[in-house]
Amino acid sequence: MEIAKTVLAIIYFINIIAIVILALIQTKEDSGLSSTLTGSSTDNFYEKNKGRTKEGKQKRWTIILSITFAILTIALGILWMA
Repeated sequence: MEIAKTVLAIIYFINIIAIVILALIQTKEDSGLSSTLTGSSTDNFYEKNKGRTKEGKQKRWTIILSITFAILTIALGILWMA
């Protein structure tokens, strides 16, 4: 049981570091009121293929790692209570 705790703790800390790095290198999406006033369209080539860009991949990996973080937090909590 101690080996499982140690392995999950190591994966947990690697996951935390990866989330922090990905969150820090992401660009800020600032399309609030200005896009509403200027009438910029979201029906263009870039918007349709946004998931294939570098920013889209970074966002997807941040979400995946955040879900993994939540699952690992619950698993480690259960293991430490046992």
